[in-house]
Amino acid sequence: MYDYYLHGKDNFQVDRDAADRVAQAMPEIGELALENRSFLRRSVRYMARRGIRQFLDIGSGLPTVGNTHEIAQEIVPDARVVYVDSDPVVLAHGRALLATNEFTTVAQADMHRPAEVLGHAERTGLIDFAAPVGVLMIAMTHFLTLDEREGVMAPLRGALAPGSHLAATHVTTEGHAAAAVEQIEAAYAATPTPIYFRSKTDIAPFFDGFTLVDPGLVTIDGWNPEDDDADKPVKDVGKWLYGGVGRII
Repeated sequence: MYDYYLHGKDNFQVDRDAADRVAQAMPEIGELALENRSFLRRSVRYMARRGIRQFLDIGSGLPTVGNTHEIAQEIVPDARVVYVDSDPVVLAHGRALLATNEFTTVAQADMHRPAEVLGHAERTGLIDFAAPVGVLMIAMTHFLTLDEREGVMAPLRGALAPGSHLAATHVTTEGHAAAAVEQIEAAYAATPTPIYFRSKTDIAPFFDGFTLVDPGLVTIDGWNPEDDDADKPVKDVGKWLYGGVGRII
C-alpha cells in the first residue's frame, strides 16, 4: 500500500484497492507519504551530521531513490545501512538493487520479534551494537498495539549504545474527524497490518528511554531543526503524523 502511495510499481490490486479506500477518508495520502519520506531524509542527515555511522531501518519497504543509504552516504561515504522488512519481495528486490553497495544490505525480519531484527542486523556484519546506531521506525510504530509497545521497544532500546538515535513517525487522531480515522482504521483492519491512530500522549511513550531533540515530538511538517532546504517540510501536509528523533544519553 505504501509503495502505491509513493507511485511505485511494486504493489498488487489488493493493495491498490485498500489504499483507495484510505484515500476516500484521507485524500492527501499521497502527499503525506512523500512528506513522511522527506522526514526520513531530514532525520538521517541530522543523525549523520552528529556522528552516526550505522543505520538500522526497520520496516523500510523497498530501498528506492532518496532512501536511507543514499542520504547517509552523501554525508558519510562508508555509512553502513541495514534495511529490515518482513516482506520477502522487499528482500529479493532490495538485494538486487543494492548488490553493488558493499555498505548496505537488506534483511528479512518482523519488528514484532525484536530479537530476530537485532540478530539478523548483527549477522550482516554491518551493524556493531557496541557503537551508536541510528534506528528508523518511519510509519511503523502505529502498527503496534499498546500491549505490544514495550515488548518491541524495550529490547531495541536495550541493545543500543549511548549516543544512538531513534527516528519515528506515527499517525494521530488529533485534529481529524473521528469518522475519517475510523474509515482508515477499518480499511487497514482488512489487511494483515491493522493500524492504530493515537493522541500525542499515547505516541510519546514509544520514545521512553530516549531524550527527544528539539523541537521534540511534533507533527512532521514542524520537524526541521537544521532548516534543511533539500527536504523542506510542506506546510500543513504532515498534520496526520507526529514525528521525532530521540537520543540515548
